[in-house]
Amino acid sequence: MKHLGTQRLETERLVLRRFTMEDAQAMFENWASDPEVTKFLSWPTHQTIADSRSVLSEWTEQYQNDSFYEWAIVEKEAGEPVGSIGVVSSDLQVQKAHIGYCIGRRWWHRGITSEALQAVIGFLFDEVHVRRIDSQHDPRNPHSGNVMKKCGLRYEGTLRKSFWNNQGVCDACYYSILSEERS
Repeated sequence: MKHLGTQRLETERLVLRRFTMEDAQAMFENWASDPEVTKFLSWPTHQTIADSRSVLSEWTEQYQNDSFYEWAIVEKEAGEPVGSIGVVSSDLQVQKAHIGYCIGRRWWHRGITSEALQAVIGFLFDEVHVRRIDSQHDPRNPHSGNVMKKCGLRYEGTLRKSFWNNQGVCDACYYSILSEERS
């Protein structure tokens, strides 16, 4: 792996870029304060904009680290962040990256998350040279698994009662794609 940090990526409809402190209002309003969006996530729903500022403060400091990957998903049409996608964890020895993502409810079922994930997969395989990319979802949130499948990740199995999210202890459905499987 050759860590490069969070680089600007662009697709037909999206710009994936580093967050700035000026994104706090959009983050709070567009996804982080919505309990329906955070229902199956492992971080708490933001109660105030100060919560969003606190997260962004941590992330913007982490951009100095070339192994930190966290992108704002900016729909070109909206002009502001509508969600986030990032490497939640990585393993240098195995050369793998575990991806997490979320997007505001107004942007669900429009292919935006899949488009963002596909761009991140391309970057991680082609530029960072990871060998494996994986992700997981709560089985009660099948739409997240559909994003993974749409992007070429294969279902590997469900680990029973192995994860915690805002619903409590839950099962975790795992998906992955290997660099040699990418078409």
